[in-house]
Amino acid sequence: MLNLLLSKWIMHDQLVNTIKKYIALSDDDVDVIHELFSERILNKGEHFLSAGELCQHVGFICSGIVYYGVNTDGNETIHNFACENSFVSNYDSLINKTISIKDIVALEETTMLVISAQNLEQLYSRLSEGQRFGRLLMEEVYTSAIKQILSFYNNDPETRYMEFLRQHPDLVQRIPQYYIAAYVGIKPQSLSRIRKRMTTM
Repeated sequence: MLNLLLSKWIMHDQLVNTIKKYIALSDDDVDVIHELFSERILNKGEHFLSAGELCQHVGFICSGIVYYGVNTDGNETIHNFACENSFVSNYDSLINKTISIKDIVALEETTMLVISAQNLEQLYSRLSEGQRFGRLLMEEVYTSAIKQILSFYNNDPETRYMEFLRQHPDLVQRIPQYYIAAYVGIKPQSLSRIRKRMTTM
């Protein structure tokens, strides 16, 4: 029981420290965060969100990795990865109340703190700088999405792979090559050739 309480305290501490990167938090604010977020554990391969569903939650990853994917006629395109200390959601579906075309799936056992859309509105209204936090978070999501789109259209696969290494140096050994190749937009065999060429440079 003590270990469970300690684990939950550490998880909430991770979340609080991450939110503090955006806004200042009072003790009352911290209490609100503890109240509105709940723990969720995803097994490897389990969906946080499935295509065809309405996204109704935002997750904060305490440990583990998820990927964002779109399956078109059996071909899966990976749009992004998220790991520890990252917020996870399909914000387009969440905000506009539209059906998600994306899957969000755990690549390994993933522990999260999760907040519902309803409680997220409470978070924004009850935190002393809640509205500012929401705006800054959405700006970050939007900027990241634009960078990904521009990279896909303007950069070749090798450049995209090098950018992946720069952004996620700690994830290379944790993510199967198939998923990295799908993210870069090539076949695993082509990624192997790129990696081999980089080691001989």
